[in-house]
Amino acid sequence: NSYEFIVSFLAASWQRGIAAPLNPAYKQDEFEFYIEDVKSAIVLVPKGAWAAGAASVKAAKKFNAAVAECYWDAAKGEVALDVKDYGLLKGKKEKVLTAEPDDVALILHTSGTTSRPKVVPLTHRNLTRTMNNIKNTYQLTSKDRTMLVMPLFHVHGLLCGLLAPLFTGGSMVVPTKFSASEFWVDFNTHKANWYTAVPTIHQILLKNPPPSPKPEIRFIRSCSSPLSPTVFQQLEETYNAPVLEAYAMTEAAHQMTSNPLPPAKRKAGTVGVGQGVEVRILNEQGEEVPQGSEGEICIIGENVTKGYLNNPSANASSYHKNGFFRTGDQGKKDEDGYIIITGRIKELINKGGEKISPIELDNVLTRHPKIGEAVSFAIPDEVYGQDIGVAVVLKNGEKLTAEELKAWVAERSAKFKVPKKIYFTEIMPKTATGKIQRRIVAETMMSAPKAKL
Repeated sequence: NSYEFIVSFLAASWQRGIAAPLNPAYKQDEFEFYIEDVKSAIVLVPKGAWAAGAASVKAAKKFNAAVAECYWDAAKGEVALDVKDYGLLKGKKEKVLTAEPDDVALILHTSGTTSRPKVVPLTHRNLTRTMNNIKNTYQLTSKDRTMLVMPLFHVHGLLCGLLAPLFTGGSMVVPTKFSASEFWVDFNTHKANWYTAVPTIHQILLKNPPPSPKPEIRFIRSCSSPLSPTVFQQLEETYNAPVLEAYAMTEAAHQMTSNPLPPAKRKAGTVGVGQGVEVRILNEQGEEVPQGSEGEICIIGENVTKGYLNNPSANASSYHKNGFFRTGDQGKKDEDGYIIITGRIKELINKGGEKISPIELDNVLTRHPKIGEAVSFAIPDEVYGQDIGVAVVLKNGEKLTAEELKAWVAERSAKFKVPKKIYFTEIMPKTATGKIQRRIVAETMMSAPKAKL
């Protein structure tokens, strides 16, 4: 999170470019996958990355993408762009274009459970609709100032922490990274009055002494992972502010539902009601189920992507004939129409808001020369909500410790993808037809007293 990122993102969008933010924690293999997948024309990196031979630079060079360092030039008082290599752009001269509402402005990858990550294109219309929805939900004005602690390479931070406040004439405080000890100091110093975060950050803040003086907080927003009613209550009691849990996903350009501001009713354990989108609970046939019955949460609205990029099979399975997008989450509506999420139809691991594809992790693990089979799955975690568990079958005669495997994964994947628990087993649980089902593997491993950790 930096001023340079914000300016470069807005500049790309303004001149009809397409921004594709990436997690700076990625390893070279991961950068290579994403750069190749979206056919990146130029890769923007921090100052010093070129000389240091950073992983992102090496990945860009492999595909002959242009590389430019983007940094704050204090002498000129502006963000500078220092092109180090023009790559495939050498000799090309393109005029600056004006963006149109239905131009793609942003592309992000969403992790898949049974296939490679899907590419989600979001248009200017998608983004501005979400910005307007967020503005209306929380009655944002130019008087509001937020603490931006969510990463800008995800829709949560980008849409709710940055673009929606800018859209309303508001402002934001942008620390380079989240610090529990500095959060409230910055909040008070810069007179912020709201923030949005994942439950993990709320819990970390609650473990620290309450701020003094106590800040005037208009509301606290929670999103990207389920917020327990206990934490909801602790937040409201500690900070004397309404806590509004929301529900969002990349394909909807972030926000779909939210609990409303007072004096309207807010309910712990629910994600509120549709905000600028229509939400229905549908069965497999696309028919609405009775109030209180469970089904798949489905949405339709101007903020929802029209479809994944170059993925007709995913598009065919992700939309009902009536146009409603299938979220893959199971839920129901209560008597007031508030949405209660009851489970995940998809098998993604949701670690504090970071969505991790189990199949992607499986593929990394099975590259280890001593591993015969590996299955990744979600395990409960007090801090993150979910963390990563892995069942591993070693090849005959091989020996491997959990710490050795974690270190091996850490060299090839981002830190947040390193498994918390590794279960070594001689036989991988399978169905009668020989198929591996993650749910069965997870239940077997977590309930087996003899499983080695």
